[in-house]
Amino acid sequence: MFSHVMLGADDIAAAQTFYDATLGALGAAPGVIDEWGRLVYAHDGGRFLITRPIDGQPASHANGGTLGFRATSPEQVEAWHAAGVASGGTAIEAPPGVRHVTGGRELYLAYLRDPAGNKVCATHRVA
Repeated sequence: MFSHVMLGADDIAAAQTFYDATLGALGAAPGVIDEWGRLVYAHDGGRFLITRPIDGQPASHANGGTLGFRATSPEQVEAWHAAGVASGGTAIEAPPGVRHVTGGRELYLAYLRDPAGNKVCATHRVA
């Protein structure tokens, strides 16, 4: 459905430290800075970008918004979470673990705030 996702950040270097670690735990290559100063990741057919807001105003996170990254196992979710905490992220909500959702499905999830305050999640579908 999506061609790409872009989040704002005022400190691109801090974002790169955080996302190189967390997305690296999910198998993505380190991000690159493009000619417009945006931090770009490409992995598994998706593109994820971090940019300073083009209107010149400070970046702000979406209240109520979450960006979820797909993980291949509970261990990968754990590695993502640990890498994020070690790289400038903040652990939020419950510790990584199984959550029961609508329809009897089970997800193994972990949530973090990135250095800019964006809420991100790693998810593995258990059942």
